[in-house]
Amino acid sequence: MTSTSAPPGLARFNALEERAASAVLHEACASTAWAGRLLAARPYRTADELYAVSDAAMAELTTADLEEAMAGHPPIGRPKPGDPTSAREQRGMAGASEELRAEMLELNLAYQEKFGHVFLICATGRTGEQMRDAVKERIGNTPEQEREIVRAELGKINRIRLTRLLDSA
Repeated sequence: MTSTSAPPGLARFNALEERAASAVLHEACASTAWAGRLLAARPYRTADELYAVSDAAMAELTTADLEEAMAGHPPIGRPKPGDPTSAREQRGMAGASEELRAEMLELNLAYQEKFGHVFLICATGRTGEQMRDAVKERIGNTPEQEREIVRAELGKINRIRLTRLLDSA
């Protein structure tokens, strides 16, 4: 038997009043343009449709939109106090040695000085060492290269967060 109705979590998201849906999306990604695009495309029939709109919206973000999105992310190794999402996503740094934490702080500062924004990586499932190695590798990029990597990393983060939203909505 096939059903034409949306999965329960998606149906709940579709049914949210616009202000509530906007707030939920803002929790997933701080970009107003991204959230607006996802809101405008409601209702969604499938999670894949939601993800496709998210990916398309991410591809269209301007530099200013990306900066707005990045502003919602704390530095690696320093999740926002009281924010279970950033703590969960950065779990790989939770057991890091003081030496690795100090190294990440230095690398984060060097990266931020070069690019003007926080080092952003989809940290879910990565160890502290993997994140350290990634910032070391990426700090040699040009701003243009790094902007596209950040866009891809944000897309991965958004997909994970949207999946969690649908699982808990």
